[in-house]
Amino acid sequence: MTTKRFLIFVPSIIILFLLQSYLWVPTYEEQTKGNPNRLHEYVTASLGDATVLNPILSANSTSSQIESLVFEGLIDYDEELRFRGRLAATWEVFEEAYFHVNKHAEISGRTMPDAADLARFLEEARKKSADFPPKVKASLDRIESIVPLPPGDRVVTRVPKVKEPGKKEPGKRADPVKIRVNAPGRIKLVLSEVDQDLFKHLSVILGSDYFSTFNPMEYLRAESPENEKTLSAWAKEILPATEHNPVLVFHLRPHVKFHDGHGFDAGDVQFTYEAIMNPKNLSPRVSDYEPVKSVAAVDPLTVRIVYKRLYSPAFGTWGMGILPEHLLNARALKQEAQDLGKDPEAFSMRQSGFNRKPVGCGPFTFREWKSDQFISLDGFEDYWEGSPNYKRYVMRIIPDLLTQEMEFYAGTLDAYNVQPHQVKRLKEDPRFQSFSGTSFGYSYIGYNMQRPPFDDVRVRKALGMAIDVKKIIDYVLYGQGENITGPFVKQTDYYDHRIPPLPYDPEGALKLLREAGFKRNKAGWLEKDGKPFQFTLISNSGNDIRKAILAIAQDAWKQIGIEVRTDLLEWSVFIQERVDKRDFDALVLGWVMGIDPELYQIWHSSQTHPYQLNFVSFKNRQADDLIIKIRREYDHEKQVAYCHALHKIIAQEQPYTFLYVGKWTAVLDRRVVIKHIDEDGVMLYKKIKPTKTGSYTFHFNKWMKVPNMPQLSTEGW
Repeated sequence: MTTKRFLIFVPSIIILFLLQSYLWVPTYEEQTKGNPNRLHEYVTASLGDATVLNPILSANSTSSQIESLVFEGLIDYDEELRFRGRLAATWEVFEEAYFHVNKHAEISGRTMPDAADLARFLEEARKKSADFPPKVKASLDRIESIVPLPPGDRVVTRVPKVKEPGKKEPGKRADPVKIRVNAPGRIKLVLSEVDQDLFKHLSVILGSDYFSTFNPMEYLRAESPENEKTLSAWAKEILPATEHNPVLVFHLRPHVKFHDGHGFDAGDVQFTYEAIMNPKNLSPRVSDYEPVKSVAAVDPLTVRIVYKRLYSPAFGTWGMGILPEHLLNARALKQEAQDLGKDPEAFSMRQSGFNRKPVGCGPFTFREWKSDQFISLDGFEDYWEGSPNYKRYVMRIIPDLLTQEMEFYAGTLDAYNVQPHQVKRLKEDPRFQSFSGTSFGYSYIGYNMQRPPFDDVRVRKALGMAIDVKKIIDYVLYGQGENITGPFVKQTDYYDHRIPPLPYDPEGALKLLREAGFKRNKAGWLEKDGKPFQFTLISNSGNDIRKAILAIAQDAWKQIGIEVRTDLLEWSVFIQERVDKRDFDALVLGWVMGIDPELYQIWHSSQTHPYQLNFVSFKNRQADDLIIKIRREYDHEKQVAYCHALHKIIAQEQPYTFLYVGKWTAVLDRRVVIKHIDEDGVMLYKKIKPTKTGSYTFHFNKWMKVPNMPQLSTEGW
């Protein structure tokens, strides 16, 4: 017995010794002795590598984290979640609204076919705004100018839509239709702010049917008689009765430089927009900028952006990192293609070497990227807000959480995202400062609805009902999570707390599957039409929580007779080969969300193509309509109501099995502080504090690491 114990014990020691040797890293003190610059380096870790370092092309968190340091947007949020200027110093937001003269409508007993007469009538109404109901008065008071525009003739071209492109003869395209437009006069209104109810309130003055009875077909003629019948499909688009055009004018900071020394100006903003909208680039950001009508560089430091229609998230989209036009314009890409021996016509920004060696005008410059090893950046000395305190930033790719943990303890990593089972212990560790909060996002199992049987809502619902989510929260997350039922941030009022989560009900799941045509065979497995219910559930490697979810889901589905294989893939392969190409049955993933309820990219049916974010191919007309209403609505209460309606549809359709929203905890060495210079020029240190969103990295450019615990200011610990 003693001998057996010894034989078992010795290999354990050997294994432990080998593990410690494998994980051995020099201590922080040893590092700084051999490398005094270590104090000026910030080293963090990621489970997966970046895919592309270009803010208009990437769609994963690792890439985004690096891009946020290399690139800069026009605006972002401050600590109180208010917009603040970055590359833009100041801005104006207003509206230009238009409507066509309705020559048939009577106003005060007479028609007004002349735009000038109608403008004078509105001017008189504006002077007497106090005579109207309060909401109508408010709209009139927002009007800063009324401009009559004369009638005009033009020719437009439209291409008929092909309803079933798959059945059309190869190589043929529908012939374009030329349409002559003899437009009536218009009224242009310039408003001090966006007024979504403007035309509703003007109807009180002009008549309830003034806008609804305007008939654009009166003013359109097809140049070919056989195309006359197709005009109605385009009439309201070509000649809308009313038009809202929100306008943003950004005034840019002078003397801002890109990392290569080239000056930043309005042309770069215009170029970034055009690059997003260029179909060759396959940008997943298109839906954010499709509502834009025009972007114009008024002068080197002024950008004017006009929208086609109401779009409430418009302002926030200009937090997008701005690209350097001089490095990525058509001329530069053509030269790069020629240097690489590639076809310039087929070469796009997606193939450019820029995506591995990015140049922005953010606080850090790109230094080096070794795939699956690390990405390193250097502090930018000429950053417009002042060079960051850290001279170097390194993101190491460490796909094993145990290795990340050990390296953090040794000081080779400066931060560590705590795993749920470690939260209690590390929060109480005096060596560290900890930060925690409820995530702005959620984890889920997504189903490829292009593949049967996931195209059947009964199947999707049954799969969700078979999984005990409470088991995941209690035993995988150690209670560091809570149920979630839909796609909105749970801390906002856009989320509908009245919608209950799917019940854990394996018997109910089997009942739904029987309704969907599945029966148990002799071996006990479910099958339909002789075909067993088998599929593969995939996720990315290096994430122990997702690995555990795969195992729990696999076992739960096995219990009701479904044979499920699981597979863990390296991050870049997972995203580029499986998710982007829609090559999966089901997957475990998570979304990190913004505060704004903008869900177009993830849930609208137009966003189901390769490289777009609705990769489960969810399509629902009611949902599409609500998504559009949400992004056009400026009234908060109405927007919330639309969000709740959308939440209900998605919860009913179950394109995802919504699992949980996690609680996160991150720890830093207590020697990482904020460097602060007071009014007398005395250097003090402040404790790092999270913002309202829970982000503790808001002041990252002011962070520094000191050799010993510093004397803190009164705002410290």
